[in-house]
Amino acid sequence: MTQDIYDQLANALDRLPNGFPRTPSNIELAILIKIFSPQEAQLAAQLRGEWEPVDVLAEKFGLPAGEAMSQLVNMARRGLVWYEKKNGKRCFRLAPFVVGIYEAQIESLDHELAHLVEHYMAEGGAAGIMQPQPAIHRVVPAQSAVKTEWILPYDDVRAILLDSKTFQVRDCICRKQRAHVGHPCKLPTRICLSFSSMESPAGPSDISQAEALALLDKAEEVGLVHTVSNVMKGIGYVCNCCGCCCAVLRGITEYGIASSVARAGYYAVIDPEECLGCGTCIVRCQVQAISEQDGLSVVDRERCIGCGLCVTGCPNEVARLECRPEAEIVPPPVDFAAWEHERLVNRGLFEGS
Repeated sequence: MTQDIYDQLANALDRLPNGFPRTPSNIELAILIKIFSPQEAQLAAQLRGEWEPVDVLAEKFGLPAGEAMSQLVNMARRGLVWYEKKNGKRCFRLAPFVVGIYEAQIESLDHELAHLVEHYMAEGGAAGIMQPQPAIHRVVPAQSAVKTEWILPYDDVRAILLDSKTFQVRDCICRKQRAHVGHPCKLPTRICLSFSSMESPAGPSDISQAEALALLDKAEEVGLVHTVSNVMKGIGYVCNCCGCCCAVLRGITEYGIASSVARAGYYAVIDPEECLGCGTCIVRCQVQAISEQDGLSVVDRERCIGCGLCVTGCPNEVARLECRPEAEIVPPPVDFAAWEHERLVNRGLFEGS
């Protein structure tokens, strides 16, 4: 009976645009059992990706409105469901597994959960979540690597930060997870940013705007790839990713999913006449798109994600970014609602598709 509840929750999560694919071993159920109590799983399995007011959900759950509200608020605090006020009504929806429920477990992530997630991703979870389009994350180029006149508004993370009012820094859950499974990363862990244009009460993770901008610069300096939500409007965080730990880049480096992250609208070029073969760009490339050939660094354009780390790190200034041809550029969806709609259509889950 208990497994049936978690089966229902797993299926509900897989009906969301982000996906939560089932595996032959059912290891995804062990993940859900680790995160959700049976009662929480029973409630969450009845939620959808659409916002529903508390009174409607209370009736669906067969609970008094006050009790339903209390339980949903507790689940929202742990990132299991999302909460928002709409037309004056308190509404909830089921959070996706990635990005959503999993990232909210940053404080509770332990050895067991880390290994469960590692096995789940290798057994098909990564492919099922990262293969469908549009991609969950999009690469934003290092700001100093791109000509100012080329930068589109949705690529200009610095401008977005300058327009924001509150800023938080958090640990990269991917690096924490990999450390638990015996693959610690030498790159900084506490470097992922979230921000908002809304004022909010100060919290322990809050930092100033100046500190947020400095972290952005630090990420580029040490060789981390900026990735954000794959949308034009409503970007609220910047993940600073490495190819050895971060799931979206491991999609390329480990799981063979070339489209696991939406590439920036640029590609790297290294001048063969000027390259001194120092190899710095090879080390800094997080997706192994640069290799040494006859003593020179050569870019695999098909693999390049346009992050610009080779440009910002080249001691001889012989690497540069060029704009991709218009035919190769896929603009991100306008906002999260458009992204979800497009993803559902592409996964064959949208009614009428």
